[in-house]
Amino acid sequence: MKEPQMEDQLNLYGQGFSSRLLLGTSRYDSPSLLADAISAADPAMLTVSLRRQISGSKESGQSFWNLIRESQRAILPNTAGCFNAREAVKTACMARELFETNFVKLEVIGDEVNLQPDPFGLVEAAVELVKLGFYVLPYCTEDWILCRRLIDAGCMVLMPWAAPIGTGQGPRNPRALRELRERASQITLIVDAGIGLPSHACQVMEWGFDGVLLNTAVSRALDPVRMASAFTGAIRSGRSAFLAGPMSAQETAVASTPQIGRPFTFDSHHAAHLARETQSAGKVGT
Repeated sequence: MKEPQMEDQLNLYGQGFSSRLLLGTSRYDSPSLLADAISAADPAMLTVSLRRQISGSKESGQSFWNLIRESQRAILPNTAGCFNAREAVKTACMARELFETNFVKLEVIGDEVNLQPDPFGLVEAAVELVKLGFYVLPYCTEDWILCRRLIDAGCMVLMPWAAPIGTGQGPRNPRALRELRERASQITLIVDAGIGLPSHACQVMEWGFDGVLLNTAVSRALDPVRMASAFTGAIRSGRSAFLAGPMSAQETAVASTPQIGRPFTFDSHHAAHLARETQSAGKVGT
C-alpha cells in the first residue's frame, strides 16, 4: 500500500501555499477585470503598492481595498518606487500598519531606465527590515554575490528578475538563473519581472524555481482572465515536470528502440564489413 503523498506547497517563511503563482494588482482596465483575473489565477498572494493607495483618491482607494479583501488572498505589500534604503524601510513600516502583515516585497531601484535594483541599498534595507521582524522578499538580479549578501542578511526568500520589469522578454540570462538555483538550493526562489509568456513561466519552473510573480504579462494581455488561467496551468506543468525528473540532455543521438528483439541488428563491425564489400564491388565494376 502506497503512503499518501504530502501536498507540494510553496513555502514562504514557514507558511505553506498551494499555489505557486503570485499576482500583481496594477494596470488592469477595470476593477471587475482584476477580480476575474484573480479568480482565474488562483494566486498564493496579491502584491499591492502602498504608494498607489496613498496617491489615489479616498473613494478609489477604498473600492480597491474592498476588492482585495473580498478576494480573501494573502497580501504582499511592496515598496515600489523607492530609490534608497531609508525610503524603502519607511514605506515597509507604513505598509505593515495598513495591511497588517509582516510580509513585504522589498524594492530599492537603482536605475530609472531599466528599473534595475540597487544592490547596496537593497542589502542595507533588507538588514534593517529583518531586524524589525519583517518577512522580506527582495526583488533582485540573478547576481550570486548580491543574492548571497541578502541571504546573509536573513532573507529566506529571493525574487530574482528574468528580465527588466514590464519587458516580457523572458529569461535573458538562463545560465546565471540556473546557477543561482543550484547554489541557493535551500532558499525559496521566485522569479519576478520580465516574464511575458506562459512558456517562460513553465521554463523557470522546470529549472526548479519555486514560484513566479506576474503582473504586466496578465494585466496587459488582450484577455487578462484567459491569460491568468494559462499561466496557472503553465506553472503547474513546469513544477510537475521538475518533480518528475527530466532526462539529461545528450550531446549525440541515442536510439530509443532497444537492440534486443529487433529482427535485424547491425553492429559497428557489420556495418564496416558492408562498407568494404560495397567499396570492393564498385572497384570491380569499373
